[in-house]
Amino acid sequence: MLLRETRIYPLTDVRLSGLSHAEQVIRLSHGGANLIQLREKNLTPREFFKQAEEASHIARQRGVRIVINDRVDIAVALEADGVHLGQEDLPPEAARRLLGDRAIIGVSTHTVEQARRAARLPVNYLAIGPIFATSSKSDSEPVLGLDGLRNVRDAIGDFPLVAIGGISHENALEVFKSGADAIAVISALLANPNEVAERTKRLLALL
Repeated sequence: MLLRETRIYPLTDVRLSGLSHAEQVIRLSHGGANLIQLREKNLTPREFFKQAEEASHIARQRGVRIVINDRVDIAVALEADGVHLGQEDLPPEAARRLLGDRAIIGVSTHTVEQARRAARLPVNYLAIGPIFATSSKSDSEPVLGLDGLRNVRDAIGDFPLVAIGGISHENALEVFKSGADAIAVISALLANPNEVAERTKRLLALL
């Protein structure tokens, strides 16, 4: 199963880190990350494609799998390992037809009901959040807390579950104890670009 191979699922952020997607992949993989989502909200599609192409090339050399946030077209063009979809993005059924059976497809959810629906879709995992308050997303949904995470776990059984939102070295273990199979992390790893590899290693060691 996908999430048994990793405990952390870093998301790239050019604005936060000040690093290109490729450089983030280099530093995250040095720290031990083997599944990375390329997330971009500010570059043009052409600019993102160029950066994602370079990042994907480096990832393949390092044995790292790359999932593209939102952009199924870029995932198809790059033959990426998969795509992560939001509630307003292309339906997972359509993404599956375009990407094929072997692709990793994940979907964001923010409520128990959304999680129940997502668990019936042709996806490999669902993400639930924000678990805690986060500064990585300006239009963040209401915070769920650990109780909300437990409720989602109860609702979806053993379906693969990624927790996201405000997760840090300090609270990561509690997130796992509350039902997450993996944690999606941004600020905790990227806030200081000179410490990305070290912070990634430290978080993996904690888990």
